Amino acid sequence: MPGSRFTPWRRVACLWALALAALSAGAAEPLPDALRIAAVSRTGPSGKTLFSGSSALVAEQGWLAAELGKLGVKLQWVPVTTNSVAVQVNEAFANKSIDFAQYGDLPSIIANASGLRTQLVVPGGSMNNTYLVVPTGSTARSIKDLKGKRIALHRGRPWEFPFARLLAANGMKQSDVRILNLNPQAGAAALASGSADAFFTLSDAFLLEDKKVGKIIWSSKQAAQDWKMRAELWGDSAFLKRYPQLAQLVATAYVKAHQAVAGGKGREDYIQHEVAAGHARSLIEREMEGDTTAWSDRWAPVFTPALRAHYAAAASYAQQARLIGKPLDTSGLYAPQFVEQALAQLKLQNHWAQR
Repeated sequence: MPGSRFTPWRRVACLWALALAALSAGAAEPLPDALRIAAVSRTGPSGKTLFSGSSALVAEQGWLAAELGKLGVKLQWVPVTTNSVAVQVNEAFANKSIDFAQYGDLPSIIANASGLRTQLVVPGGSMNNTYLVVPTGSTARSIKDLKGKRIALHRGRPWEFPFARLLAANGMKQSDVRILNLNPQAGAAALASGSADAFFTLSDAFLLEDKKVGKIIWSSKQAAQDWKMRAELWGDSAFLKRYPQLAQLVATAYVKAHQAVAGGKGREDYIQHEVAAGHARSLIEREMEGDTTAWSDRWAPVFTPALRAHYAAAASYAQQARLIGKPLDTSGLYAPQFVEQALAQLKLQNHWAQR
């Protein structure tokens, strides 16, 4: 055949190409100097930054920092403020200044719909209740009594989805009320001043009751577990793909923290951590009191069909509410392989199985 005399050369070239590809594939990916996790924080009386939730537990355990240190990688905690968690975290993911963040479901959906690529790494760890508060002197007894009224709600935050569900369960739409888009601090002030007829928020509702400026007329405690606000550990998709070894350490650290707090004296230890972070003990205890969700369930780091259905429904709501411009396929938002390996390593495959 014409050109057959060049076959050996082609064969040599092919072998060189395969060798180079093998060398390239076998080359170790240089590790970053630091691994950065964003977490909700507040400044303590002494000026020290205090973290809350799962991240505070991981930081105190010290296991993650030690394991990363063995690889020459520093663990860096990036504080974000309560009033603007979603904006700060999404901006940080966008400019690549963080690798992980523990924050809410709706902001995560908004981020991915806008073009960012993040994935849920460790579910569970925060399933806070939501509350509908009205002024102390209000005659309103339910959401139905607030038709046409002004309700303070911070749009785009994780508790907006439970609010939409509350409306729908009572045959109402958002157009049936006047939404005042205010952050929690401004919303509380609006309720106290009389410029809002109601306020939909988290456990800070109890502070308004303590100050005699508001009263709770509904909470998600008796609603389905899926109505609770979700805030979970998300990771930058490119980082997860590039540094799976580091991502596994992070996932394992959070699963270890969830295991510790879910059983034994974990509940009391958690309360003490939150008190140390500057939260009033009475507020934490009232948040837990009368909740129908088992304590262990709050910390289950498992990817269940219910979890996936939750995010699909939240994404559908986000488009309907015009928080995102187009449909979001949520099937790609999950990275369960890290939790699965962590559960296997820690011999916890059946720990939350019945949950």
